[in-house]
Amino acid sequence: MRSRKSSRGAEREGMEGGELTRGTPSLVCSSKVDDVPHLSEWIPDMETYSNPLILNPAYAYVDQYFVEPSDMVSQQVAARLSELDSITYFRRAGPRERVVFHPREVRAAIVTCGGLCPGLNTVIREIVWGLWFQYGARHILGIDGGYRGFYSRNLMELNPWTINDIHKRGGTFLGTSRGGHDTTRIVNSIEDRGINQVFIIGGDGTQRGAELIYEETRRRGLKVAVAGIPKTIDNDIAVIDRSFGFDTAVEEAQRAINAAHVEAESTRNGVGLVKLMGRYCGQIAMHATLASRDVDCCLIPEVPFHLEGAGGLFDFIDRRLYESEHCVLVVAEGAGQELMARYSSAGDGGGGWAAMRRGMRS
Repeated sequence: MRSRKSSRGAEREGMEGGELTRGTPSLVCSSKVDDVPHLSEWIPDMETYSNPLILNPAYAYVDQYFVEPSDMVSQQVAARLSELDSITYFRRAGPRERVVFHPREVRAAIVTCGGLCPGLNTVIREIVWGLWFQYGARHILGIDGGYRGFYSRNLMELNPWTINDIHKRGGTFLGTSRGGHDTTRIVNSIEDRGINQVFIIGGDGTQRGAELIYEETRRRGLKVAVAGIPKTIDNDIAVIDRSFGFDTAVEEAQRAINAAHVEAESTRNGVGLVKLMGRYCGQIAMHATLASRDVDCCLIPEVPFHLEGAGGLFDFIDRRLYESEHCVLVVAEGAGQELMARYSSAGDGGGGWAAMRRGMRS
């Protein structure tokens, strides 16, 4: 495996200040690059190595698909010429021809934080399999019970055999918890254990914690790569096609909608009400509604509505009951927050705020 000095700094020339210039004989535009930090920024003399995939017979043609450091992805699929100066680009993900960790030096750690989501075990399994079989890493650790597991619990060794069938189970093989983030203690544990790759799976609060871990490892000058893997069942990340768990949530939501429809249709003036996840985003409610075709009204946070008067929700339900003698409503949990007399001040322990409960007591 050949090594050479990192050239990432040179590759970034011309991009200082987040500006990337591209041009044609008829068009020149300067667009913003929303970049990610790289280890070479604080470890300038770091060696790089040939990607282990090159030597793997199963990936003989991978060299045709390496991603260049200058490859970008546009935030917008289509735009007017007058808007080109305001388009944001992201650095394209994918395998690079050069990597900064030799397989023998990799000590990776995986942690899951926050609430449960379909697909967590699949993500854990794929990280382990990718590190082991594609990149030849042999030291992979699982952090037990979320962030606090870094400093309060024993770590577990992971390999393809210990996690072989976890994708068939729900929950998370590693365990999870909310809160427990102590940046100093976490980074102390990372440094003491010689961990140099950290994969953090979680939502908004978890990713804010991941950023703090990155900032502290950078401040200490450690060669530690911190990768945040977004966990949101709501599919509310605009720069990716699908967040894991979303399709499963939509499929399961349809079962509840179908049951509510049967109940409502079986009695005169029956109303079926289904509340679905979606604190600030109505993707699950909207997609489940479109898939089921049995919903009369879908309320989501993105679309404000009023209750009383002509065209209000009560007026719509009244007309629907008069016409069909039944009605099915789907409500995302964050819909209609502006109609509530007051907001809940209760936190969820993970940096998020609990949405007001509407019309239901548990």
